[in-house]
Amino acid sequence: MKLVYTGKTKNVFELENGNYLLKFKDDVTGKDGVFDPGENSIGLTIEGVGDVNLRMTDYFFKKINAAGIRTHFVQANFDDTTMEVLPAKVFGKGLEVICRRRAVGSFIRRYGDYIESGAELPYYVEMTFKNDEKGDPLVTKEGLIVLNIMTGEQYDKIAEMTREITKIVADDMAEKGMELYDIKFEYGYDADGEVMLIDEIASGNMRVYKDGEYIQPMELSSLFFR
Repeated sequence: MKLVYTGKTKNVFELENGNYLLKFKDDVTGKDGVFDPGENSIGLTIEGVGDVNLRMTDYFFKKINAAGIRTHFVQANFDDTTMEVLPAKVFGKGLEVICRRRAVGSFIRRYGDYIESGAELPYYVEMTFKNDEKGDPLVTKEGLIVLNIMTGEQYDKIAEMTREITKIVADDMAEKGMELYDIKFEYGYDADGEVMLIDEIASGNMRVYKDGEYIQPMELSSLFFR
């Protein structure tokens, strides 16, 4: 295997069959020794976090594929905490796609003059550039088209897929007595320009509440699999 990328929470290797292998780490983002998915730098190492992130990703990607929604997922190997994926190009230098079911986090910080904290949102989709130094700035559909990062058709497809996938995750959480407030995804595209979900779906990528109280990511993983 050839190491092609060293990430904050995963390393990426190129396989001989043309696919790629993601190696999940136990490193997590945070600050001052506290796990915080919103931070942009590695804050600490938590034994076993790579395993639970892979298990949740495996669970949801299989469910999403079964629903007929395209992803890069091929198979997971829990023995070495890896996931084989199809090759995909990212949009630009990387985009995050957020789907919001309630007004919390950066959304309420931006728009709190117009909406109450915790108010319901209609599967609101927004996109941000992955850029730590600039604070992951928002970008509009028109902006993405003007910058030649994606076509209008690709944008609409991503928004549609995002709402469908978010509902799958939200319904699963609801069955376990929890409520999904928001979740972030990453997308790529194949050689034909077809969009697919990439990266992972893990507790650190979502805000989930139970009885009105926020559930910390590691606790969420424990509640999800118990």
